[in-house]
Amino acid sequence: MIVKSWIWKPVIAGLAGTIVHVSFMYFKSRLGLLPEFQPYHSFQVALGRWVGADVPAIVPWALTFVNGASILGFLFGRTKRLLPGRSGLTKGLTFGLIGWVMMGLIFFPLIGLGPFAMDVGLGIAPAVLSLAMLLTYSIVLGTVYFALDSRSR
Repeated sequence: MIVKSWIWKPVIAGLAGTIVHVSFMYFKSRLGLLPEFQPYHSFQVALGRWVGADVPAIVPWALTFVNGASILGFLFGRTKRLLPGRSGLTKGLTFGLIGWVMMGLIFFPLIGLGPFAMDVGLGIAPAVLSLAMLLTYSIVLGTVYFALDSRSR
């Protein structure tokens, strides 16, 4: 059975970006960078409020993994031709910047952190860290996607 390229490319590229993202978050924790800024914990608490029950800590991580390895990979695959630039790096960079703005203006306020996590009380540091976090994901996503694209021609 042959798997269509529009399925396997986004999954592999999204998985690569997700692995780098999870590694980034692991090192953030190990190095003690912004220990007060815990977006996964905030997401866990918000999920608990929304469902009316305690949510295990693995749930926000699993949702992030599924989202990064599939949904965002497919979204990138469908929109890459609309993004500026010719390389996976530049398209991934643009994709990440768009994602960062959406996360800062929609997701962070939704989970109680305020726009760009300003309600955490750490100034712009959480916004800068989340930008780095999203760019590591999206640049790897775009670069791997384009590498797979060039190999399959």
